[in-house]
Amino acid sequence: MSNKDTLFYKKNKAYLVNSDAQNLSSDGGILIAEHIEKQHGLIKNISNTFLDQRHQNYVTHSYYDMLKQLVFSILQGYEDVNDVEKLKQDALIKEIFDEKLASQPTISRFENSFDKIQIFNMLYAWVDKYIETLKGRKEVIIDIDGTDAETHGHPQMSLFKDFYGHFMYNELFFHDGQTGQIIVPILRPGNAHSNWWYVSILKRIVEKINVQYPDIKIIIRADSGFSTPKFYKLAKEKNLKYTIAIASNAVLKRRTQLLANCVNFSYVKKEIKK
Repeated sequence: MSNKDTLFYKKNKAYLVNSDAQNLSSDGGILIAEHIEKQHGLIKNISNTFLDQRHQNYVTHSYYDMLKQLVFSILQGYEDVNDVEKLKQDALIKEIFDEKLASQPTISRFENSFDKIQIFNMLYAWVDKYIETLKGRKEVIIDIDGTDAETHGHPQMSLFKDFYGHFMYNELFFHDGQTGQIIVPILRPGNAHSNWWYVSILKRIVEKINVQYPDIKIIIRADSGFSTPKFYKLAKEKNLKYTIAIASNAVLKRRTQLLANCVNFSYVKKEIKK
């Protein structure tokens, strides 16, 4: 770059960082989000799954623009769409969105416009984007796990979970165990059991992978909460390898005690030799 203070270029503008205090912003992290979006097009890819049934003669903000504004705002800590009035005064954010931020009512309508089909299309877009990266791979490890997302206020489907001791969403994630990529994220009600929905979602993921790469080896890893008859049936049908934890019980302890004793004895014997 001709100028060492140049952050990036957008159209015919160069964006510089300096200390002359002409235009101040406390949201510099949005530059990272913009760079990632330009490089990978994650938001663009998901917005392409939306069916826009609005009369285009009256459309000011595309679905891509609104989704990008919503995601970037949340990343900067502005989770309430009422914050858009404040964001309109931020010099950096105005430049990122070409001074065309959608209003709070517009974003609210956008957030509440999704039906079941559109949600499924978004999830499929996540999976398809992941599958694009599997070229040349001979093996895929899919890690499955749930996690608690503590909630505040009274958002929809936020429920109390005694195990965690707070109101929450029970999020479900499918990860690539070798690269760390998120294959697909699922938002579930707070009272969801660990294994809610996961077998049917896993089946869709596996089938999509098999269409593109029928010879790839798929290994599933999960804790005991995901050990269900439906999973083992799916594993047999789809020829899946797996490592699933089993909850401890008296019979299991009794049958494995001999092996545990042998392992401990071998370890002690090795220590004595040293």
